[in-house]
This record gives sequence, C-alpha cells and structure tokens, in this order.
Amino acid sequence: MKHTLLKLSLTVLLLTGSCIYASAESFTSGGIEYEINGDGLSVSVRRSYSTYSYSGNVVIPSSVYYNGTTYPVTSIGEMAFYDRPKLTSVTIPNSVITIGNLAFVNCTGLTSISIPNSVTSIGENAFELCTGLTSITIPNSVTSIGESAFKGCTGLTSITIPDSVITIGDLAFYGCSGLTSITIPNSVRSIGEYAFCVCI
Repeated sequence: MKHTLLKLSLTVLLLTGSCIYASAESFTSGGIEYEINGDGLSVSVRRSYSTYSYSGNVVIPSSVYYNGTTYPVTSIGEMAFYDRPKLTSVTIPNSVITIGNLAFVNCTGLTSISIPNSVTSIGENAFELCTGLTSITIPNSVTSIGESAFKGCTGLTSITIPDSVITIGDLAFYGCSGLTSITIPNSVRSIGEYAFCVCI
C-alpha cells in the first residue's frame, strides 16, 4: 500500500512539474522576448540574455501572435530590461498591468518612459540607477511604488505622485539628488524608511 501511494505521489509531482514547465514557454517576436504567463492566456516581457538586445527605442505591442494564438502583453517581467545602457526610450502599451522587480535597473541611457494608466504597481528596484531619467509621470492607476523603485535616479528633478498611491516603499527615491520638488497626496498611508533620503 505504501509503495502504491509513493508511486502515485511521484506521478502527480511529475505531471505537475511538466505543467509548470509548459506554462513558462518563451518566444521572441519583433526583437522582444516573451514568456507565457501561468494563466496560459497572456504574456510578459522577459529578460533577454543576448548582449545585442534592447537598444534605442523599444515599442512594446499590446498583443503578440505566437503559435496560432494572440496573447495580450500584461506585464514587464522581472529583470526584463536589466542593465541595458543603450536603451533610450520605452513605449509601454495600455495592456500592461505590472512593472516587475528590477525591470529597468541600470538603464542609464533611458531618458523617457511613459507609464500607461493600466499599470497598478511598480515593482521593487524597477528603475534603480536609471540616471538619465529627468522626469517620470506616474499614472492615477498606480497604488503602490515598490522598495527602491527609483533609487539612485540622480537625473530626476521633479515627480508627482497621484492620488491613487497608498504606499511608497523603503528607499523608493533614495539618492535622487537632483529632485527639487515632489508632490505627495493625502491618499498615501505609509512611506517607507529612507524613502526620500539623500534627496538634496
């Protein structure tokens, strides 16, 4: 009986593992790499390990066609544009809901980015060390700004946080030494430790 249960457990684990693998299928379209999300119905922009990827102006489409199916692009995944100093601008479509952790870290050449009203959260370290950014508009749909989201963005001179934001994470704007003005609305219930430290 014990042997039968063990075999059954192993079979379930193997089947579960194959399902997880299938849901993480990735592909490239228009020079951008994507990963099919766990729901099997949408995709996220994923990190490319090619040294020649993601430079200049990148326009992310609202949907991509792959293997007979059209998928909406709902997320900029974790580390999607990590350390791409030749990236100068990114256009994000209205289909995107989340910007993942470390999504644009060290994109020092990034001078402009437009975050659409569909985005509800900006992940941890999302724009850390994007020193070329001079201004950014956070839309009214965003409810949380993650820890260290804009840490070390020394080129930022002003930022307006919309009424929709409830939480600002630890170190969110730490080291943004170029900031001369910032507007924080009454909707914000918590501001993390050192969120605006070294903003001189």
